[in-house]
Amino acid sequence: MSDNPTEQIKKFVFSSNCKKEVLEIFIPELLQGSYSFYTWPSAPVLAWFLWENRENLPGHRVLELGSGTALPGILAAKCGAQVTLSDSATLPKSLAHTKRSCHINNLTLNENIRVIGLTWGLFLSNLDSLGPLDLIIGSDCFFEPVTFEDIIVTVAYLLSNNSGARFVCTYQERSSDWSIEHLLEKWGLTCKVHNISNLGTASGIDIHEIIGGHTIHLLEITCKA
Repeated sequence: MSDNPTEQIKKFVFSSNCKKEVLEIFIPELLQGSYSFYTWPSAPVLAWFLWENRENLPGHRVLELGSGTALPGILAAKCGAQVTLSDSATLPKSLAHTKRSCHINNLTLNENIRVIGLTWGLFLSNLDSLGPLDLIIGSDCFFEPVTFEDIIVTVAYLLSNNSGARFVCTYQERSSDWSIEHLLEKWGLTCKVHNISNLGTASGIDIHEIIGGHTIHLLEITCKA
């Protein structure tokens, strides 16, 4: 599938025992690339959450932040959502790789799936051109504390302009000293933590095998009432 010797293709399979549904997604990874060219454990956790709630996705307008290899966003598109995949406008190679992920999964860029440059904390015109949103997703966006407030202020802006929308994200705990609680309070957001221990059980998946020895959290962030 790939003529690039530095690229490997990873297959992710999502299934449902009760409905006999199977979805295969192929994700390209660069062996010597930076972190945006690799699928971190948080991404399949978020993808499984979306898969188990896929009945809500058809027709939904979804934005993925920090898409990278874009596993969750591609799954949402395959399940009928109208998806915008995004990564920093300063990372053209990452954006090209996101487009590569779409191509491998036979997703033609059009009005139902697109890739844009979106830099956290910068309120450029493309932020307002996104159109209405129902759901914002992100996996492992909270990677470096220096960017935490840029992410939160961007999410707060988007949620405030899209009544009823929510931000569902997964992140890998790397330090017990890192927290976004004070930023959520500062920007008028509230957070619900989802229990992921039974995620994938109905399909015979042990989510802990995907997570490995890492601690992954799944958060649902909304505007305060």
